Amino acid sequence: MGTGDWEQRVAALWATMDEHDATEFLTLVEKLVEELPPDAPEGFFERACALDSTGHSDLAVPLYREALAAGVTGERRRRSVIQMASSLRNLGRSQESVALLTDELKQPSDHLDDAAKAVLALALTDVGREREAVSLAVGALAAHLPRYQRSMADYARLLLKPDPAADPESDVHD
Repeated sequence: MGTGDWEQRVAALWATMDEHDATEFLTLVEKLVEELPPDAPEGFFERACALDSTGHSDLAVPLYREALAAGVTGERRRRSVIQMASSLRNLGRSQESVALLTDELKQPSDHLDDAAKAVLALALTDVGREREAVSLAVGALAAHLPRYQRSMADYARLLLKPDPAADPESDVHD
């Protein structure tokens, strides 16, 4: 079995997740993971994702931690942190989620930044930091808007640090 073949089969299974009930899906993931060495970080990660996706955040969190401890790399590393933080939030442990994602957003930027920011915004709301949450969410959204990117980014910044001299309305046509 080549690594590429295994990755393709994992991707194919995830693409058909909705065609399986939870028990069947978990069994199919487990069969794929059994092809890996027992300490493979990818195995811990895929098990965690499957459990998370079938409503078992409580069982997923320890597996995300195992994946990270085992040295999961690349996109799976980043997803492990984001998904574990989301699961922690679902389990009522939002302060842990905030800490994880605050640290994660100090890592080099990639295409998962906005996912991390979205989960962080939710967790910030849970811990009573709503203005910071809205600022983060609007700031992340601003980059994806067809217009008003600059003014929305300014509004997001001003939610945290009001600047009476700033007037975001002045660039409403950006």
